[in-house]
Amino acid sequence: MISQLGRYEIVSELGQGAMGVVYKATDPLIDRVVAIKTINLGLAQEEKEEYEARFYQEAKAAGRLSHPNIVTVYDVGKSGDVAYIAMEFLQGREVRDMLNDGRALPVEQVLDIVSQVALGLAYAHEHGIVHRDVKPSNIMVIRDGHVKITDFGIARMESAAVRTQTGMVLGSPKYMSPEQVMGKLIDQRSDIFSLGVMLYEMLTGKAPFVGENVNAIMYQTLNGVPPPPGTVNPAVPDMLNFIVAKALAKGLDDRYQNAKDMANDLRACRDTLPRQSVSVAVPAKSPALSSAVLSDATPVVPRVDESEESKPVPTLGLSAAFDSFGATMRLAAMTASSEDVEELSKTFKMARPSMEDINRAAPQSLPSKPGALVEAKPAASRKAQAVPADAPSSKKGGGLLIAIVVIVIIGLVFTLLR
Repeated sequence: MISQLGRYEIVSELGQGAMGVVYKATDPLIDRVVAIKTINLGLAQEEKEEYEARFYQEAKAAGRLSHPNIVTVYDVGKSGDVAYIAMEFLQGREVRDMLNDGRALPVEQVLDIVSQVALGLAYAHEHGIVHRDVKPSNIMVIRDGHVKITDFGIARMESAAVRTQTGMVLGSPKYMSPEQVMGKLIDQRSDIFSLGVMLYEMLTGKAPFVGENVNAIMYQTLNGVPPPPGTVNPAVPDMLNFIVAKALAKGLDDRYQNAKDMANDLRACRDTLPRQSVSVAVPAKSPALSSAVLSDATPVVPRVDESEESKPVPTLGLSAAFDSFGATMRLAAMTASSEDVEELSKTFKMARPSMEDINRAAPQSLPSKPGALVEAKPAASRKAQAVPADAPSSKKGGGLLIAIVVIVIIGLVFTLLR
């Protein structure tokens, strides 16, 4: 392993890239850790010129882009027969590694990752750059779920010196668009198709276009229509089936025309998913949680004794007959001042209940003694009506109203914890 490239001191080898070795290194001038991507130029002259031109094209393309979802390029240089790019050192996991774990990713997490990729691609497309090789191994998920797009190695720029020849295919076969397979000129919609392939694989655990060899995969890409991901993964909502279908449309005009629209649809779909809150069940003899699903995180399911699973869990809460805001209004009408009732009516956006409404609701409010509340109402009602409409609110009425609201809030909390 080499020890230095230009001013950069090599620390370790990170792996083999598409064009050469990737190293972890330090920049002694500013004491910064960087990733160094290299390409060995010790090739035949014709190959050397082409690869070197494409390598610098990557540096120029990525160096022009400054976006939170795109890896940052710091420097480019050459040392002997080795050209290199110094870029942001990322600590995280490739999406490919996440898929290789063999576990289905939560739909919400998939939507979050892919929408970030779409936003990064939209920014690149706005600057005239097509990635050409969108795939799970070129997407890195770092701290707090933040996503970075890497490897613009075969990106095409409008002013690029290296042009793809007709019939020359660049990219990974499994993620290529139909126009890439046919060797046609491509635009940003090709990246959108590739992102759709990646989205499909993240949702279902398998690629939409498969075959025994490259030719079979390409044939499927041109002619095959994969089943909706929702038929493979029941957790996928219908809206997401439509998003995938639009991203994977064979015809360019039928596909998303820009990545920002796709990102917006993905985020809108994520917002429609039911938000899972912390759910706590307390078994009779064990403090363990039966389940705890944290919002925006992978579900965590602690082990529970099988003997406890079948036992009923006691719960606290209000009767289903207690309709919270309506009951509060009825109680306020019986006990509080007119001004307090009017203020509460505005707060809840509910009409002040009449005596008929109160009498009609009484049996459901206290089913154990259906007559008790009815008998108490006339006196309470007369007491409330005895206060003139223009009289100032009494301290007693205001305090009672606060007590009523507190009781309702406590009741609602217990109901949610059932």
